[in-house]
Amino acid sequence: MDATLAFPLLFSLIAVALFFDFLNGLHDAANSIATIVSTRVLRPQYAVLWAAFFNFIAFLFFGLHVAETLGKGIIDADTVTPAVIFAALTGAIVWNIVTWLAGIPSSSSHALIGGLVGAGVAKAGGGAIVWSGLLKTTFAIVLSPTVGFLLALFLVLVVSWLFVRQTPFAVDNSFRFLQFISASLYSLGHGGNDAQKTMGIIAVLLYSQGMLGDTFYVPLWVVLTCQSALALGTLFGGWRIVHTMGSKITRLNPMQGFCAETGGAITLFAATWLGIPVSTTHTITGAIIGVGAARRVSAVRWGVASSIVWAWVITLPATAAIAAATFYLTELVG
Repeated sequence: MDATLAFPLLFSLIAVALFFDFLNGLHDAANSIATIVSTRVLRPQYAVLWAAFFNFIAFLFFGLHVAETLGKGIIDADTVTPAVIFAALTGAIVWNIVTWLAGIPSSSSHALIGGLVGAGVAKAGGGAIVWSGLLKTTFAIVLSPTVGFLLALFLVLVVSWLFVRQTPFAVDNSFRFLQFISASLYSLGHGGNDAQKTMGIIAVLLYSQGMLGDTFYVPLWVVLTCQSALALGTLFGGWRIVHTMGSKITRLNPMQGFCAETGGAITLFAATWLGIPVSTTHTITGAIIGVGAARRVSAVRWGVASSIVWAWVITLPATAAIAAATFYLTELVG
């Protein structure tokens, strides 16, 4: 491909990738702020500023293992072309917009992975898939909300035992302060895991065009622009999904909010260090259900929870189908 023709196309695809990253922040802002807003510890406008700051600085605390998994661990890097990247991003963006308008907290991460798989298979068949990376990521769909659920449930039980002799008013005041810490940790985990997914997409695109030499890596400018785009998206809120996450699943008090955020943050930290691109949406939803179930099973609105789970189930095949159709259409027009 002629370099003078490749650069405008490359620039446009990077812009599309950053738009997806922005939508990721917008769509998944609820993951970081829903609990702290619903417990009225912070007003919404301050909560998004708080979350966006920790989203941005996350690259200072984590390696780039998730970016490497997305860049070369889902589909073979040798099959990546601009058309594949465009189709994958289109599938993820379309799904994000549809679920955002519907107020459904689906996973931006798995939308992107589904898009990559659909576009990769459309380009080169099943041989394009790196099965070890895909199976690890698919396994995390079940594992991350389960771990978030169990950790949050355990934390509620421990905290309830530790504060059993204190008045509800004293407990509430203590956890209003502690929720600042737990929300910060969750936002850090969100920024550390989610921004890296777009980093991986841009890096593999640059690698496929020969702009990284023989070694795959993530340039610093890619890291900074992706963290910025995610943080900017978080600033714009995503209030439809905040309402679903913060109050429709179960009602939260500051102690429960702290336990949900802390359980979710521990899960995200572990996944990011292991290089597993998990869903922050799945993780915090599992944690919120866990704190609700710790109070009593009937405290969880299981009908709402089950509709969210169904959205998770169809995300991968839906985005894969959209991406494959986009790839075929791009090839037909091209």
